[in-house]
Amino acid sequence: MAKRDYYEVLGVNRDAAEDDIKKAYRKLAMKFHPDRNPDNPKAEEQFKEAKEAYEILSDSQKRAAYDQFGHAGVDPAAGGGAGGFGGAGMGGFADAFSDIFGDMFGNRGGGGRSNVYRGADLRYNLEISLEDAARGAETRIRIPTMAECQTCQGSGAKKGTEPKTCPTCGGHGQVRMQQGFFSIQQTCPKCHGTGRYIADPCNTCRGAGRVNEHKTLSVKIPAGIDEGDRIRLSGEGEAGVNGGPAGDLYVQIHIKPHTVFQRNHDDLHCEMPVSFATAALGGEIEIPTLDGVAKLKVPAETQTGKVFRLRGKGIKGVRSHAHGDLMCHVVIETPVKLTDRQKELLREFDEISRGNAAQHNPQTQSWTEKMKGFFGG
Repeated sequence: MAKRDYYEVLGVNRDAAEDDIKKAYRKLAMKFHPDRNPDNPKAEEQFKEAKEAYEILSDSQKRAAYDQFGHAGVDPAAGGGAGGFGGAGMGGFADAFSDIFGDMFGNRGGGGRSNVYRGADLRYNLEISLEDAARGAETRIRIPTMAECQTCQGSGAKKGTEPKTCPTCGGHGQVRMQQGFFSIQQTCPKCHGTGRYIADPCNTCRGAGRVNEHKTLSVKIPAGIDEGDRIRLSGEGEAGVNGGPAGDLYVQIHIKPHTVFQRNHDDLHCEMPVSFATAALGGEIEIPTLDGVAKLKVPAETQTGKVFRLRGKGIKGVRSHAHGDLMCHVVIETPVKLTDRQKELLREFDEISRGNAAQHNPQTQSWTEKMKGFFGG
């Protein structure tokens, strides 16, 4: 099958400038690269065709031979001077091929721009009380961090000097290695990708441009914050590299265990000890809340496990529109360290209750009946 005209393949005029040829090739290579067209078997052939056309037209000598003799002037089998992909035009082809791979895989280097890095984000674990979580507070924290060296203003060079362009990579931060028709780009081993070489390092940071420091920050804790929530302090992380922006600091909230309450989202839960007499006869007891003391009426014949809800006595979460509730779980307290008189009265009470167990102790009576049924009594 006869080869198509190289200018036609790239879609450019015969008097097209070198930059126009390069742009045309980049566009086609991006469009037909096999990795981007796994389901199109023709894409690989179109990619190879565009690559071959660019390899010839990007080199002035090969282009001149092609313009004069056509494909015969650059065909090695016909005695031309193309010499495959390792000829004199390899530099231009490799540059474009490297640029294309950079665009496709996110490596937009060149001129040292890829060596400007954002500083790392930091995390600080902050433990607060349940009261501070509910009402909000402000506290101060002291954190270790990497900050810009003030002696060299982050340059890494000794005062009065400046970093020099790396002689190995020419300031690009990357070096190329030729393997067949591939040009592989790697981080410069001398400057480690910075594109600069510090001949006389700063005595304070020893050329790093950053130093270890501690800083004290004020943290505002919003009312209603919950366990595991994070507060973001923008720009308070580690300093960037080569003038890059600083990272962020994330304050991770942990709430200390409370002596009375357990939190479940916006609701609070607590156990409410009730005396035997109060549970049986009813009465009024005091309940602690985050806002003070509340009074609760306990109805007669209240049983263990009964839950009383005090609406609006919980926490108003950060993302909530109303306060949660306080859930009071009744626990009947068994008397301890009884006097002889108390024991005597309880025995008398128990004897009277047994006389009509179905009325006075319905749960016990029901349990007894179930046991008899279980054992076939």
